[in-house]
Amino acid sequence: MSFKIPSVPPTTNKTIRFPNDLIDRVEALICNRECTFSAFVIAAVRAAVEEVEAEGHAGGTR
Repeated sequence: MSFKIPSVPPTTNKTIRFPNDLIDRVEALICNRECTFSAFVIAAVRAAVEEVEAEGHAGGTR
């Protein structure tokens, strides 16, 4: 197997507002770890999406 240089997936900037208490909690969780706020939020959203999809609730209304 040969080494393949990984590509960065395309991204889009989105501006969202977080409650200050939630920001504080996330920052406390990632403190002194090799994790950025964005990486944590992306992982958390992916986990939430997978859970909702697994429950069969995908495609609901907004």
